[in-house]
Amino acid sequence: MAEFKYEITERIAVLSQSANGWQRQLNMVSWNDREPKYDIRDWSPDNSKMGKGISLSAEELATLKGILEELEIE
Repeated sequence: MAEFKYEITERIAVLSQSANGWQRQLNMVSWNDREPKYDIRDWSPDNSKMGKGISLSAEELATLKGILEELEIE
Protein backbone atom coordinates (compact mmCIF):
# COMPACT_ATOMS: atom_id res chain seq x y z
CA MET A 1 0.00 0.00 0.00
CA ALA A 2 1.31 3.45 -0.89
CA GLU A 3 2.46 5.75 1.89
CA PHE A 4 0.47 8.89 2.55
CA LYS A 5 0.92 11.93 4.75
CA TYR A 6 -1.67 13.71 6.78
CA GLU A 7 -1.73 16.66 9.13
CA ILE A 8 -4.62 17.74 11.29
CA THR A 9 -4.42 21.50 10.77
CA GLU A 10 -7.45 22.40 12.90
CA ARG A 11 -9.48 20.48 15.45
CA ILE A 12 -13.09 21.59 15.17
CA ALA A 13 -15.24 19.22 17.25
CA VAL A 14 -15.61 15.81 18.83
CA LEU A 15 -18.91 14.33 17.64
CA SER A 16 -18.85 11.19 19.82
CA GLN A 17 -16.56 8.88 21.76
CA SER A 18 -16.63 5.08 21.99
CA ALA A 19 -15.98 3.02 25.12
CA ASN A 20 -12.44 2.22 23.91
CA GLY A 21 -11.54 5.93 23.68
CA TRP A 22 -11.75 6.40 19.92
CA GLN A 23 -13.40 9.68 18.95
CA ARG A 24 -15.39 10.63 15.89
CA GLN A 25 -14.02 14.07 15.07
CA LEU A 26 -14.62 16.91 12.66
CA ASN A 27 -11.23 18.36 11.72
CA MET A 28 -9.45 20.18 8.95
CA VAL A 29 -6.95 17.70 7.50
CA SER A 30 -4.28 18.14 4.84
CA TRP A 31 -3.71 14.91 2.91
CA ASN A 32 -0.37 14.53 1.10
CA ASP A 33 0.48 18.23 1.50
CA ARG A 34 -2.70 19.33 -0.28
CA GLU A 35 -5.11 22.07 0.76
CA PRO A 36 -6.87 21.07 4.02
CA LYS A 37 -10.42 19.74 3.77
CA TYR A 38 -13.16 19.20 6.32
CA ASP A 39 -12.83 15.63 7.51
CA ILE A 40 -15.09 13.37 9.60
CA ARG A 41 -13.62 10.09 10.85
CA ASP A 42 -12.78 8.07 13.96
CA TRP A 43 -9.38 8.63 15.58
CA SER A 44 -7.53 6.63 18.23
CA PRO A 45 -6.90 8.40 21.56
CA ASP A 46 -3.39 9.50 20.49
CA ASN A 47 -4.43 10.24 16.87
CA SER A 48 -1.86 7.75 15.56
CA LYS A 49 -4.55 5.55 13.96
CA MET A 50 -7.67 6.42 12.05
CA GLY A 51 -10.80 4.74 10.79
CA LYS A 52 -12.55 5.19 7.48
CA GLY A 53 -14.04 8.60 6.97
CA ILE A 54 -15.00 11.29 4.53
CA SER A 55 -13.28 14.50 3.44
CA LEU A 56 -15.33 17.40 2.11
CA SER A 57 -14.46 20.67 0.39
CA ALA A 58 -15.96 23.87 1.77
CA GLU A 59 -18.54 23.81 -1.04
CA GLU A 60 -19.51 20.21 -0.31
CA LEU A 61 -19.83 20.97 3.41
CA ALA A 62 -22.04 23.99 2.63
CA THR A 63 -24.28 21.78 0.46
CA LEU A 64 -24.49 19.17 3.22
CA LYS A 65 -25.29 21.88 5.78
CA GLY A 66 -28.20 23.08 3.64
CA ILE A 67 -29.54 19.54 3.30
CA LEU A 68 -29.25 18.91 7.05
CA GLU A 69 -31.04 22.17 7.88
CA GLU A 70 -34.04 20.99 5.82
CA LEU A 71 -34.20 17.55 7.47
CA GLU A 72 -36.56 16.83 10.33
CA ILE A 73 -34.32 14.90 12.68
CA GLU A 74 -36.02 13.13 15.56
